[in-house]
Amino acid sequence: GRALPFCVGVEPMLIRRLQLQSFRRFAEAELHPQPGFNLITGDNGSGKTSLLEAVHLLAHGRSFRGRVRDGLIRREQPALSVFAEWRAGTGSSHRAGLRHTGGDWEARLDGAAIGHLGELCEALAVVTFEPGSHALVDGPSEGRRRYLDWGLFHVERAERGGDFLQHWRRHARALKQRNALLRLHRADAQLDAWEHELAQAGEALTTQREAHVARLQPYLDTMVAALLPAAGSGQLDLAPGWRRQELSLADALLLARDRDLAQGHTSVGPHRADLRLTLRDLPGRDGLSRGQAKLAALALLLAQAAYLAGQDGHWPVLQLDDLGAELDRHHQQRVLETLYASGAQVLVTGTEPPPLLAQLDLPVARFHVEQGVVTRLD
Repeated sequence: GRALPFCVGVEPMLIRRLQLQSFRRFAEAELHPQPGFNLITGDNGSGKTSLLEAVHLLAHGRSFRGRVRDGLIRREQPALSVFAEWRAGTGSSHRAGLRHTGGDWEARLDGAAIGHLGELCEALAVVTFEPGSHALVDGPSEGRRRYLDWGLFHVERAERGGDFLQHWRRHARALKQRNALLRLHRADAQLDAWEHELAQAGEALTTQREAHVARLQPYLDTMVAALLPAAGSGQLDLAPGWRRQELSLADALLLARDRDLAQGHTSVGPHRADLRLTLRDLPGRDGLSRGQAKLAALALLLAQAAYLAGQDGHWPVLQLDDLGAELDRHHQQRVLETLYASGAQVLVTGTEPPPLLAQLDLPVARFHVEQGVVTRLD
């Protein structure tokens, strides 16, 4: 396989045990993933994707397939629960549990109750690639902002003492307050005060986002070369959400105030930021094939995972739902080789084993899901 230059000496985060209760079609289920590749097969609708979804819910506080109240809880049950045990690289072991009713939740981390789902997100790093992940390239900007801020959140946690989350929360609170005043058509001293707060937090947040994008670039270069060499190269740029080269955010907010008062919401600022990916030898995002968009999105996700591995000392858990969808054999091989070279723990689902796994002679732990039961095959 291809060697990745930033993988040397980086240990993976390893999930040892996953338990579900009342999660979609599972009354109860248990999975014991192994280091390296884990292949989970089953018919369409068997529940194999739900295993990845449960891991994602624990690590992100949300599903990649919608809200908890929209079908995650098994029919006629009051709540779902997810429990996991894992080890962070060469560090200590951890365990966490989450119970969710769709409206309320309670969770514990290493035996202690937690007050914010961000504490779970901080402890367990998981990168998920699923059939809708192409939207990271060709979908709305919200997904790309979430991608950027997830990376900043984890990198700052790794560096200890970072203030990204403080800036992010200040900005979110000030934006909410300004929008509330705009809807009331309040052009007064209170609006001035919240605009000042929004401008300060927004400038700080944008500075951190720009630095993060710059630091991601070399990792993206490696991943584009490995996964999508036809692109030639990929360039990341941040569109900050206002004309930052010409105006401070405070001035941009002041200039937009009359329009914002008329519309009832804030039209400029970091909440309108976007991440731009330019592929040198391929069309713009609207001209990419679905397979090309998926590979570009996977390059972005793995670049961020690799950057975090370098900062944090261990790879996040990598999840790929329905790996073979819209990827030809040649590109599937590139993906599998790149994943194997990372040394990360990888959970992959499919209706059947990818033939390339056997041909590439990669060690794989195999599981099968049928009628709500998870079985180890080897």
